Amino acid sequence: MAFSVNTNLGALQAYNALAKVNAQTEKAQLRLATTKKINSVADDTSGYNVGKKLEAQTLTQKAQLNNIASAKNFLATAESALQQINDKLNQIKAKQVDSDDALKDTASIAKDIRTLAAEIDSILKNTNINGTQLLASTDGSTALSASTFDVGGATFSVDFASGYLSSSTLATAIGSASGMQSSTDATVLDYDTTTVVGNVRSALGRIGNLVQTLDSRQEYLTAAIANNTASIANLFDADMAAEQLNATKGQISGQVATAMLSQMNSAPQNILSLFK
Repeated sequence: MAFSVNTNLGALQAYNALAKVNAQTEKAQLRLATTKKINSVADDTSGYNVGKKLEAQTLTQKAQLNNIASAKNFLATAESALQQINDKLNQIKAKQVDSDDALKDTASIAKDIRTLAAEIDSILKNTNINGTQLLASTDGSTALSASTFDVGGATFSVDFASGYLSSSTLATAIGSASGMQSSTDATVLDYDTTTVVGNVRSALGRIGNLVQTLDSRQEYLTAAIANNTASIANLFDADMAAEQLNATKGQISGQVATAMLSQMNSAPQNILSLFK
């Protein structure tokens, strides 16, 4: 074995080993501090890119879930209004039948029917969410703008003027309410509400179908978000127990490497014994 004073290869190798151990220990300690397995792109380029794509997708899907909630609110508001209209139409029909009783005051019954018709008209013209008219505009027009929502995979449109309730249906409802308010007592008592009631009930059924569609999309998105979250966690989250073991191992190895570096750094002093 050759002895060299100018270059202490053993000490240099010990230093490199110590530097490597310290780097590994710092990485384990950083992962413990951040609880993340990937703290920079260099840690895992592929994993980082895939994880960030999944994060972006998950944020979009959460926004789509919010859109579904908003669309459901639109439909729930319309459903509540149509249920009220249906109930009032039933009351009108009952009062018309009641007017056949010779002991009843038909003029009072006709007035009651006009009051119910006015309420129907008011519901149609005042059912809105955040200023968006759902069933009819405030002047009774059925020319409404659609409200669209991105619910994931397709655009969901809430458009009662042409989609879920036809313009003719709304016009019939509005016309019936207006006609009952302005007609004579005899006409009011004989007013045929069959078509309007049928249209309103069909619309309620259609709303139920649409809510079922939104429920299905909500279930899919909820599952997709859960799966994406699990994948992101697998890519980014640190195994805390394993990293704690790595940190402890690194600290012990660092202490040993430091001691060995100290010994090997002083090894050339042995050459001085040759000059005694």
